[in-house]
Amino acid sequence: MKSIVLAPAKGGRGFEPKLTGSDLPRPEEGEVTVSMRACGLCGTDLEKIKGEYTASTPVIGHEAVGVVAELGPEVAGLSVGDRVFPHHHVPDYTCYLCRAGNETMCDRYRGSNLVPGGFSEVFLVPKWNVDRGGVLKLPEGMSFEVASLVEPLACCIRAVRKCHVEPGESVLIAGAGPVGMMHALLLAPTSSKVLVSDVSEWRLRFAEKAGVGRVVDAASEDVPREVRAETDGRGADVAMVASGSRAAILQGLKSVRKGGRVCVFGVPPKGSVLEYDFSDLYNAEQEVQTSYGATETDTKAAVRVLESRGGEFAPLVTHRFPLEGFGEALEAASSGTAMKVVVTP
Repeated sequence: MKSIVLAPAKGGRGFEPKLTGSDLPRPEEGEVTVSMRACGLCGTDLEKIKGEYTASTPVIGHEAVGVVAELGPEVAGLSVGDRVFPHHHVPDYTCYLCRAGNETMCDRYRGSNLVPGGFSEVFLVPKWNVDRGGVLKLPEGMSFEVASLVEPLACCIRAVRKCHVEPGESVLIAGAGPVGMMHALLLAPTSSKVLVSDVSEWRLRFAEKAGVGRVVDAASEDVPREVRAETDGRGADVAMVASGSRAAILQGLKSVRKGGRVCVFGVPPKGSVLEYDFSDLYNAEQEVQTSYGATETDTKAAVRVLESRGGEFAPLVTHRFPLEGFGEALEAASSGTAMKVVVTP
């Protein structure tokens, strides 16, 4: 069995991805093994490799989908051959934080993971995840490529829900990468105005071709001014910051109207410090909300969206590489001229 695993980088920060061979995992009681068919390469995977991601342990590959290969004893509701999306992190749904609606902050949420990770020909789904509904069957006819978007789309759905984005509101999406485009595709049908900003000419042209809304070049245009020009001088109702850059966060803060909301969705690298006059935030009665991860409420919603609108989201997958080409996949994902990069067995 071939897998991509992380080893500490020699003499420096971060990790080095390596292709390794090992015996097939065998599921024990309550566990499931899945034969991977596609796994998206996430921006957080890149940050983990660089040593910049602080939210969880350095296991990469969490946007995986595939076919159930083997069931351990006492697994109900699944069969060998089922096409599935297995969620890598699952909360306990019973603790104080879960009951308060902060399920992704549950102490158990980040403790579960796919073993050895989604970039593997076959991986194991822990009993914890299986018992709590973390393995979803995929609809017939949904391609594995489209299904590999379930996890990141679920995270976007959670962010939209947490920020209470309502139909008819105007939205700035700061960052036209894969998750920025997912936000744009989600919100364009119901928003009064969607604006998408980025500094990458390639991504801006991609967003323009997708027809999701007004495209703003953050490298050459004053984004807050353009947003106000498109919203009768008010500013956007909501800014979804789909980038971890400090400049994008500041852009969001300066682009929303009085009483508007800013969602910090992209992951700021470790050590990020933002210089901003807090009195401006207070005097404009603006809200800042962060959003991390997703739950099965969100993954189920993502499956429904992709079942009905998969054709709109499918073009987000622009590059495909086999496990042996993982280094090339990393280069493509870091190039600025790719949207979603998917790895296959």
